[in-house]
Amino acid sequence: MRDAYMKSDPAFIDWRAGKSLDPAERWADWHTLVTAATSRGVEVRRARIASTPISEYIRFEYEVTEGLNIAAGEQVRWLSRREATDIALPGNDFWLFDAQLVLVNHFDGEGENLERELNESPESAKLCETAFDAVWRRATPHAEFRPL
Repeated sequence: MRDAYMKSDPAFIDWRAGKSLDPAERWADWHTLVTAATSRGVEVRRARIASTPISEYIRFEYEVTEGLNIAAGEQVRWLSRREATDIALPGNDFWLFDAQLVLVNHFDGEGENLERELNESPESAKLCETAFDAVWRRATPHAEFRPL
């Protein structure tokens, strides 16, 4: 839900410098994990909310999505922040597992990862599920999304 993450990430730095990236190689552990899950029939969905026109970092994410996320079997959709005004969103990025477990990602003001928190509160899980479903219904599939 941020417009920039981990600007210290070597992959982002290399991308900014114009170096060629192989996302499946660069993030091999993630690619292997998601590929194994989706091969077993697990549905992995990722929704990205971004300001438009998009930031440099979101352009980077957009450009590696096909070779990393989609190639591993993730479904990815994008939603312009302008279209999310009436959706009640949690204050932090999150991953929701089995509609019960929330992995909350905490970042500092510059987008650097501070910590992750596991939250098993049914109320938190329901909020995250409701928010994600609302975003997912409204968002555009990656193949159809045209960043500005």
